[in-house]
Order: sequence, then structure tokens, then C-alpha cells
Amino acid sequence: MRYFERTRARRATLWVVQGLLAALYLFAGGMKLLMPVDALAAQAHMPGMFMKFIGACEVAGALGLILPGLLRTGRVLTPLAAVGLLIIMISAVLLTVARMGVAPAVLPLVAGLLDAVVVYGRWPKGSRRASEPHLAI
Repeated sequence: MRYFERTRARRATLWVVQGLLAALYLFAGGMKLLMPVDALAAQAHMPGMFMKFIGACEVAGALGLILPGLLRTGRVLTPLAAVGLLIIMISAVLLTVARMGVAPAVLPLVAGLLDAVVVYGRWPKGSRRASEPHLAI
């Protein structure tokens, strides 16, 4: 496979992964935002307003996975959104394993691994041209 075909396939794969993750986080975060605080707190065994905050972060992260690429501006925001979602998923895996066991933690684990794929695939790889954006961390 030629280099151009590999990079094209890589970009297409990343877009598919980003689309699936965005749908997942829009659904999960949207549900957290729509549920009443009391019901959310009872279901999650955590403060309801904290879960609302997590829902807002998930919705913002989902938009951050898709919009910079679609609008072709601020593309360095996509890996940063994926890092934020990865942090949420690491916490979700740890809390789920501690409270409910390993089996229910599979979904946040898979989502976190896919977030890591997006971080790795979209992180700027150094300057190839002077016009490429840089992450100053």
C-alpha cells in the first residue's frame, strides 16, 4: 500500500472513530443533562450536579471531536477534546470497577481506548511546514 493510500485510510478510520465517539458522548452526556438531578444522583451514587457537569463535559467533548475538522479551523482542539474525554473515561472505569465489578466497566474502557486512538492519530507530529499549528503545552 502506498503512503498516500495509507494516510487516506488512516484519516478515514479516524473520522469513523470520531463519529462513533461523538454519537456515544452526545447520547450519554445529553441524557445526563436531561435527567432530573435527584434521579441522576440516585442512579450514579454521586452528587447530581457533578453528574450534570460530567454530562456537559461529554457534550462539549463530542462537539470538539467533530466540529474543528468539519469547520477546518482549530484542528488542534480535536486531540485536546479527546484527552479530556479520556480522563473522564479513566475515572469512569476506576469508579465502575470499584463499585460494580469488571464487566460493567468494559464500555467506558473501550471508549477510553478509542479516545486514546484519536489522541494519537490527531496529535500534531511536529512541524513539517511553518504554517502548521503547534500545541504549546
